Amino acid sequence: MNEEELLELIEKAAAEGWKELDLSDNELTVLPPEIGKLTQLKKLILGKYDPKNYKYIGNNWSELPKEIGLLAQLEELEIVGNQLSSLPAEIAQLTNLQSLKLLENQLSSLPEEIVQLTNLQSLDLSFNKLSSLPAEIAQLTNLQFLKLPGNKLSRLPVEIAQLTNLQSLDLSSNKLSRLPVEIAQLTNLQTLHLNGNHLRHLPAEIAQLINLQTLTLAGNKLSRLPPEIVQLTNLETLHLNGNHLRHLPAEIVQLTNLQNLKLSGNKLSRLPAEIVQLTNLQSLNLWNTQLSSFPEEIVQLTNLQFLDLSYNKLSNLPAEIAQLTNLQSLDIVSNQLSNLPAEIVQLTNLQSLNLSNNKLNSLPAEIVQLTNLQSLDLSYNKLSSLPVEFGQLINLQSLDLSHNKLSSLPVKIEQLTNLQSLYLEDNQLSSLPAEIGQLKNLQSLNLNNNQLSSLPAEFGQLTNLKTLYFSKTKLSSLPAEFGQLTNLKTLYLHSNQLSSLPAEFGQLTNLQFLYLHNNKLSNLPVEIGQLTNLQFLNLSGNQLSNLPKTIQKITKDRPY
Repeated sequence: MNEEELLELIEKAAAEGWKELDLSDNELTVLPPEIGKLTQLKKLILGKYDPKNYKYIGNNWSELPKEIGLLAQLEELEIVGNQLSSLPAEIAQLTNLQSLKLLENQLSSLPEEIVQLTNLQSLDLSFNKLSSLPAEIAQLTNLQFLKLPGNKLSRLPVEIAQLTNLQSLDLSSNKLSRLPVEIAQLTNLQTLHLNGNHLRHLPAEIAQLINLQTLTLAGNKLSRLPPEIVQLTNLETLHLNGNHLRHLPAEIVQLTNLQNLKLSGNKLSRLPAEIVQLTNLQSLNLWNTQLSSFPEEIVQLTNLQFLDLSYNKLSNLPAEIAQLTNLQSLDIVSNQLSNLPAEIVQLTNLQSLNLSNNKLNSLPAEIVQLTNLQSLDLSYNKLSSLPVEFGQLINLQSLDLSHNKLSSLPVKIEQLTNLQSLYLEDNQLSSLPAEIGQLKNLQSLNLNNNQLSSLPAEFGQLTNLKTLYFSKTKLSSLPAEFGQLTNLKTLYLHSNQLSSLPAEFGQLTNLQFLYLHNNKLSNLPVEIGQLTNLQFLNLSGNQLSNLPKTIQKITKDRPY
């Protein structure tokens, strides 16, 4: 949108009395003073967050015209992802404003006038350059939600305690080394985020935040917790990961409503026996806590649904793990497990199991009874075979067996018809069973670095395949049926022994990225010119003396 089009749009919106206007993602550099004509506007978006693409879509505004203050009916103002370094004093005239989002700008200070926005309920100043807050912020007495993560705040004004209607306060990723004791007056707080600061201790007064349900303190320098923390009996979520804790106070078990507890990245080495009293706990994260043995107390937490014990020093799992019958996700990545107890099959609600980077050389045959599994990661182990009945895991959608010692796949793999992703990189496979063609829902397949010299004709039945990694094997030819993989978008065939491609290769018309470098190709089929959607093609390291005219046509304007 250019400036002329913007002015036309503003005139139309003014004439028709628009209530809402979204100008995000237009690469505009100037907001004209005519914006002040939109006196009926209740919502103005000058930039916003796009959750679908995980990005901010703003413009290039570095300032706002003073006429913004004429939008007296405005209730919501979003100016996300721009270059604002200041706000006009006239913003104080927006006395009906209830929500103000200024995240991802360049603000280093707030104008004093902002405190006149006394109807403001939500203020988002995330990811700016604020080093302090004005004491006058206390005048925003209707504020319920205040977001300040990603700034440079080293302290809070004691006056913040006057925001007694605050329900949620986010101070993550700042430079706070302490909290004012006055924070205890924010008794309506339900959510307090303090991740990524420099806190070494918490004031005992934090216990007065009796309505607190969520407290996140990850990535600080806490070496202990104040015993008073156990008075926060409404806490449901407590994140303490990435601190310097060596033990938990036994009294923590008084937090009987706790459902989510993160302790990863501390130096606990053990848990207090009393933890078994946290009977409502549903999620427990003990990632990298220097545990050398499985904490026996955990098996009594029978409501656990998510358990992460990754990056510890566990050499075995107790048979009693079977008591965690509500477990849906179990992560034990990077430990020293050499085997699994047969009793693991009693975890019948398990949907995700990650045992990557252990020392497993076999699996119990009973593992196939975990029929609710949707994701199974066994990569970086020492598996040389899979149970014959592996195909009974019929709900599997993602299976990672890469970096093992598998020389073959069981025929029953054909039963895994819900599989969408299969990773077999860096094994010792010399052939694939014809039955692999039955995996009709497969979208991503990685067979890199195996001993495969050919593919079965049935491979062509994998018609939903979008991404195929088949590099660094001994592949010398492709079957004609390969051309049936018409949904392929990305294909890696580099570093093989291919001397030719079948004419049917030209049927892969959805291909966008094709890697054929470091083979033995001396010519290409004329039909390759049908790959009109190609965006990237690498043919280096072959023996090609010329390219077919058909491919010269589609590569003419593309730098391969």
